[in-house]
Amino acid sequence: EVQLQASGGDLVQAGGSLRLSCATSGFTFDDYAIGWFRQVPGKEREAVSCIGTSDGRTRFADSTQGRFTISSDKVESTVYLQMDSLKPEDTAVYYCAADRVFMGCTLASNMYDYWGQGALVTVSS
Repeated sequence: EVQLQASGGDLVQAGGSLRLSCATSGFTFDDYAIGWFRQVPGKEREAVSCIGTSDGRTRFADSTQGRFTISSDKVESTVYLQMDSLKPEDTAVYYCAADRVFMGCTLASNMYDYWGQGALVTVSS
């Protein structure tokens, strides 16, 4: 059974940092790209970042470029999203998802096959 478990959400002050984790199981880690997306109630889901676990290629949304970094641990089958210089507008539920792909990754959420439950990130001003 494919599972993605997001964790690390918390309340943090503006300017602070958080690290989200996406622990995966039930599939061959290198066969999938992992993406992070976020959603505020009443708004559309927004891409945050993604990583191709086979080749390490990464992509970032314009809103997170330069502040967020993404990495993967093949031994732990886990992807991390390091979020620095957080802003109140980063407040959202963050989801990780898996897309079966040969290499690289996409920020198009409709390409992702499996989704985990969300992790709430709240950034206070």
